[in-house]
Order: sequence, then C-alpha cells, then structure tokens
Amino acid sequence: MNDLKLACIDSHAPPLFDLSPDGGRTRTGYEPEVAAMVAQELGLEPTWMITSWDTMIPMVQRHEADAVWCGQGIIPSRQEQLDFTRPYAIFDESVLVRAGDPARGPGDFSGRRVAAIAGSANMQLAETFPGAITVAFTASDDVFGDMITAVRNGSVDAMVDDDVVTVPLGEDPDFDIAFTSPTQNAWGVGVAKDRPELLESLNAALSRLIDSGELQQAWNRWMPQLAFPADILTGRPS
Repeated sequence: MNDLKLACIDSHAPPLFDLSPDGGRTRTGYEPEVAAMVAQELGLEPTWMITSWDTMIPMVQRHEADAVWCGQGIIPSRQEQLDFTRPYAIFDESVLVRAGDPARGPGDFSGRRVAAIAGSANMQLAETFPGAITVAFTASDDVFGDMITAVRNGSVDAMVDDDVVTVPLGEDPDFDIAFTSPTQNAWGVGVAKDRPELLESLNAALSRLIDSGELQQAWNRWMPQLAFPADILTGRPS
C-alpha cells in the first residue's frame, strides 16, 4: 500500500490531536482519525511528516509531503500558496486568558499582549481588538504549546485560537475563556497547486465520508461539546 504523506506538528492539542507517543508514527484525535478514513478511501496508508508550523507549507510545495493536514484555516494568504479541499471542519475562535482575568470582550485588551499564530485567521481576529499588542508565534515544533506556556507564565495576557483547542483549556483551573467569536472558520487539507489530481481525489474521499455520515460520527466521538456544523459541511440544513 502506498503512503499518503501528511505534514503536521506534534503537539498536545486535544481533541484535535494528541502528542504522539512515538514521534508521529501513532497519532490520535479528530484530525488523525479523519485523515486515516480518507486515506483508507483512497487505498493509501497515512504517514505523518512531523515538522514545525512554518515549514509545513514549504514541504508540500516541494513535494516532500503530499498535503498539510494540521489546523489549516482556509484563508487567502494560504490559498495563495496551496489549493485546499472542501472543509472537513468549521470552528469559531476563542480567547484564552489566565484564571481571574476580567477580560470578557475585544475591547478589554487595549495595551495588553495577545498571542496568535503568525499569518493565521486567529491573528487576523486578534488584530481587530482595539489597542491590543499582538504577539506572533511561529518557527516552533509546538507553537500551540508555546502559546499556552506564554499565557500561563504571563509573557502574554491572552491567546487566540480555534474553539476546538481552547475551549477544553477553559476547564483547566489556570485558565478562563474570555469570550468566543462566531467566525465560522473553514478548515481544509492543503495540496500543492501543481497536483490537481490529488486534490480531486481527496475531495472525492471527503465527500463520501460526509455523505455517509462517517465524518459526523468522528466529530461526535472527539468533539461532543461542539455542535456538528452540518449545514455548512454538507450544504444541507441540519
């Protein structure tokens, strides 16, 4: 069986994905499960190419990996570099602060440091907070973990990320969710622009999983606290 080589970071970001126990050979979470389902549809074996956040797209462009499958919001700056499949997830964005922080809205961060991944939809949202000092995180094997550490130790006052990974952290006694913005970010699989056949194959496999209800079943297993966005993913009313 041939491999489907997928670029991603290795980080503790449940329920999206867990830190791998063996350097990336074994991965669990919503994204790895759906990736495995898609690969099976195509008669392929998923192989995870573990790297840092800012090298994922270049790896795909150089054909060192077949695709980026790693929390990629479909935003114009990424669409300039890769082609994206139909969405396999839709998420809102949440702002994580330290426990007891009174911030409860975008206007509460004037003069305060707000972290987000450089060039992300999360950074675009942070940049709309009046007077906030945005802090871009990049060039790390575990950028998500780095941001959490920065919030925890006070290097930054808040971080913005998608609700799938920030909402569970709200249950940690060290953190609070200040607020969630209903941005409805679409996530897709990124493929090199010179590989339209692969993009078509991935889209066909995702479509079969969506139509069969298997994608929703995976969503409900890993993210029961988040409503499945059936109307957007399927194009039919939920």
